[in-house]
Amino acid sequence: MPVQPFAELIRFARHNSPFYRELYAHLPEDVAHLTDLPVVPQTEFWRANSPRENTLLTAPLNEAVVFRSGGTTGSPKFSYYTRTEWREFTTAFGAGLLTAGLRPGHRVADLFYAGDLYASFNFVLDSLHRSPVANVRLPLGGAAPWESTADTLEEFRVEVVAGTPTTLCSLAERLSSAGRTLPDVELLLFGGECLFGDQLPLLKAAFPHAEARSLGYASVDAGLLGEAVPGGDPRVHRAFTPHTVVEILDDETGLPIEKEGVPGRLVVTDLRRRLMPILRYPAGDRAEWVAPEEGLFRILGRAEEGVRVGPVSLYTQDVHDIVTAADAAGEVSGLQLVVRRQDGRDGLVLRLATSEVADRHTPLAESVAREVLAQRPAYASATAAGHVNPLAVEWARHRDLAVNTRSGKLIRVVDERPHA
Repeated sequence: MPVQPFAELIRFARHNSPFYRELYAHLPEDVAHLTDLPVVPQTEFWRANSPRENTLLTAPLNEAVVFRSGGTTGSPKFSYYTRTEWREFTTAFGAGLLTAGLRPGHRVADLFYAGDLYASFNFVLDSLHRSPVANVRLPLGGAAPWESTADTLEEFRVEVVAGTPTTLCSLAERLSSAGRTLPDVELLLFGGECLFGDQLPLLKAAFPHAEARSLGYASVDAGLLGEAVPGGDPRVHRAFTPHTVVEILDDETGLPIEKEGVPGRLVVTDLRRRLMPILRYPAGDRAEWVAPEEGLFRILGRAEEGVRVGPVSLYTQDVHDIVTAADAAGEVSGLQLVVRRQDGRDGLVLRLATSEVADRHTPLAESVAREVLAQRPAYASATAAGHVNPLAVEWARHRDLAVNTRSGKLIRVVDERPHA
């Protein structure tokens, strides 16, 4: 399917999606500019995008592949692609793998996760399959015993290993503990979470000849976001023009930022997807332009909509809803999700504000933490596996919560990890 003319795509979405029809009800019939559209409100977007009585999709769910987009057990989130859309998605991303370092004949092990509606394993495998250069694909997955994974990598003399940083580091740790190295590996392609400098020595010990690079930047809900760019900063990516339009919006005005080095919220518009239209959709990350005329931008961490802690994604609104439900007495007057890095692992801290900080709040803290883990069991599993630090709760007065220095508004996600 070719890239859709912008005006035609908007008309199609308004005519066939009740959600977009209502969202754009105040707009004139013909919309000429992307900035005439409001940014998609995520809470309403996901409420409309339910498996039953869906009001977001533009057609009945008769032909599609369905993936889970995170969310809690009580508020699951799903993304839908027709077979044509999925083919085009993976074809474009597969072409971008060349700038990530993929070369003709490379033997590539896919260590991403499969099953339970996860997309990453299938996505990477299909992208490799549709890449314009020949390659040998080994679909190992991320849940296989490390010994068999290491043996396969060694037996096939695998040159490229693709996985999350958590998976790659876990394998490296096992290899090092066993006194083994894999010198044939040339490239470690990571995705799904940040790779931090404190992880590089561990990777180097197990993969002495390998360079760690970004696989590319995409998500199952937002779709194509950025292809990898060679260079010393793996956070820099190039927008997938003409498939998608990337904007970086000012936190206060909501207007597109055009200058380099000014942080803002990243939103994306997909000019090909029609079943589940993505029109000025918040990608969940903050970014800044590096070279806007070339479509180059740098990822700066998570935005207000969500948080990524190691391999686990949480939506901010989901956590707020859980805390509100657990706080029957209404003691909590403010909440921030704080991400910290300690001992080489990410960890989530729920910073709860009350009128006074006292020990009597301990039962509430335990109740909140217990419910968050029950609703997002992936976090508990990642903690048990040693991939993330345990969930913590800290108390603060409302005046001590972090706020935007310009507006005084509460910052919902505070990322204290070293991103430089």
